[in-house]
Amino acid sequence: MTDVTATHTVWMTPAALAALHAELEQLTAAGDEAAQPRVLELRDLIRRAEVGTKPDDGVVEAGMRITVKFHSDDSVETFLLGSRDLVQAGADIDVYSPSSPLGSAIDGRRVGDEVSYAAPSGAQLTVTIIAATPFA
Repeated sequence: MTDVTATHTVWMTPAALAALHAELEQLTAAGDEAAQPRVLELRDLIRRAEVGTKPDDGVVEAGMRITVKFHSDDSVETFLLGSRDLVQAGADIDVYSPSSPLGSAIDGRRVGDEVSYAAPSGAQLTVTIIAATPFA
């Protein structure tokens, strides 16, 4: 569950925010006490919602489409840095959490930066950030 005392914003798409509002309305209308923890979580997410396009400044952060090149095999991968739960359904892009090993390693970095991180397998991986553009 989300920490209701957190003050940081949570980036999400407009469709995701609308879905959170709809779920909250449905849960509060039902009046189910067992749903109270989810109601509190939804209210917190809605309160901290940051909706819209990020600035195109080359900084890696949630809400950006990121392209990285893996040094181990020269493969290139493009993904959205954000939460799968807060992106519109059907988005044709992989989503990596800012708290994932790769996401936390690149968060706040800039295009051109080379970053190393430990993969869940324990392997040390290095990537170069090729692009960071707003997700639209």
